[in-house]
Amino acid sequence: MVGLGPGDARHRTPAALSAVAQAEVVVGYAPYLDSVRELLKAKEVVRSGMKGELERVRQALELAESGRTVALLSSGDAGIYGMAGLSLELAEELGLGCAIEIVPGMTAAQAAAAALGAPLMLDWASVSLSDLMVPWDRICQKLRGVAAGDLCCVLYNPRSKGRPDLLRQALDILSQGRGPDVPVAAVRAAGCPEEAVTRGRIADFPVEVVDMRTLVVVGDSTTRWGARGMLTPRGYVEKYGA
Repeated sequence: MVGLGPGDARHRTPAALSAVAQAEVVVGYAPYLDSVRELLKAKEVVRSGMKGELERVRQALELAESGRTVALLSSGDAGIYGMAGLSLELAEELGLGCAIEIVPGMTAAQAAAAALGAPLMLDWASVSLSDLMVPWDRICQKLRGVAAGDLCCVLYNPRSKGRPDLLRQALDILSQGRGPDVPVAAVRAAGCPEEAVTRGRIADFPVEVVDMRTLVVVGDSTTRWGARGMLTPRGYVEKYGA
């Protein structure tokens, strides 16, 4: 299980590169494979499309069970909205004995936070707004918990053509108890050369700029836009002075 990072080659870890180099077979979603095509020479490659996660993992596990060394690719970190969990579940369900190593990668939340400044300096949460696997009412319950805890929040899978209104609903929930001026930012293609940032506030954030290549970062009640970006103070200056 290999996490490739948020997209740009400079954010791939040496461990991830080594895992791909040592693999006999590389399995992945077609765009992920395309992003590392220079690493795939002389390797067997197994491609799959969108929504092919179950079959992709099954193929990788079957190949590993047969004695092959397999790299199953995820973007970001394989254990954060990636294929690691499904791999462990399916291996257990099928009673397989092959070894599974999970190679961590930089998740998109880290890349987005770095692009903005330092918004995640205190406790924070990540919530996926995709309701393909989790019902929307359960997602709303999680968002209400984030709001009640006054946590910074990173929203994954924030807005698609099939669910264009859910992000606005999510921001309305997260604004509860915090007011209209909570800082919000959208980071598209975080960590990539085409990275783009949109800044705003929770009450009237322009959700139409957001798509599935975007992460939305929502501040807590202490987060502010400073001279050098989005900042959630940790309290050092307040406690010890400048």
